Amino acid sequence: MGNRRADRSGGGEASPLRLVAIAVILIGLVLVSLRLLPGSPFESSAAAKWGESDTASDRSTGAATDRRARQPVPPSPSPSPSLEPLPFVAKDLNLDIEGWYSWSVLDRRTGKIIGSKNMGETSTTASMIKSWIVADYLRRAADSGQTPSDAKLADATQIIRDSDNTRAEQFYNSVGRDASIKRLISMCKLTDSSVAPDKGWSRTALSPRDTARLGNCIATGTAAGPKWTTWLLNEMRLVRGAGDFGIRKAFPAAEQKQIAIKNGWIDRTREQEMHINCLAIGDTWTMGVMVKYPIGMGYDYGMKNCEKITEALLRPGV
Repeated sequence: MGNRRADRSGGGEASPLRLVAIAVILIGLVLVSLRLLPGSPFESSAAAKWGESDTASDRSTGAATDRRARQPVPPSPSPSPSLEPLPFVAKDLNLDIEGWYSWSVLDRRTGKIIGSKNMGETSTTASMIKSWIVADYLRRAADSGQTPSDAKLADATQIIRDSDNTRAEQFYNSVGRDASIKRLISMCKLTDSSVAPDKGWSRTALSPRDTARLGNCIATGTAAGPKWTTWLLNEMRLVRGAGDFGIRKAFPAAEQKQIAIKNGWIDRTREQEMHINCLAIGDTWTMGVMVKYPIGMGYDYGMKNCEKITEALLRPGV
């Protein structure tokens, strides 16, 4: 009995069930091989092919990630074009000039101000302040719905082009005298300047830095308002006679006609000083230059030094 059981379990011949199992396994292996073989009709569509990206097989499981990966990379933003340099170079000046002098330039495109170390010190404006008085008059007239008569505009022309003192005093009275200078300081955001109470427009104290700000206030239309700014700037380009000196004289003749100016000059007997002031407005800049020196040296000395200071600051090639 024991010998028969041993024969059934461990005999040398394979049982039919074992042969079937082996056949099934072999067939499965052949089919798997055929699916992996490139070009086989049984080839798996999910298998990656040589030379192809495997991202296609990932789409079913990582579609969101792949869409982000396939997004075109936006181009880097182009750098904003650099601004053309102003015609001036910021530097310390050591000029052979008697007395006190100071200067400032404002970049109208950026608002940046450069200037001498003492650009916040003040001097009396003399006729330079007439540019504001006329601007204040014109803006207030427009704001009240009035148009100045031809006679009044002719008076304004003489105040700007010829620096007429009598007409300037009349305009100053009409805009409230000291109240007008207070508006100047507020509207043009001046930081160094002050009213000379009851002493008239000529004694208004401005710094070169605030002079440049006044120029920008006129150029932007704040001072004279949108209706009259172009008119005022044109009148300032047409300054003539004794008042045509200083900053714009340092530029080539062809450019001078495009630069608006208003200058001031006076002999201060109380201080025994000459006060000479220059305001200029260019396309991209405004500038203020002020000089003070002994009264006996005359007007011409200061007028030429306004030009000399400007020449020393001009960029080579201007």
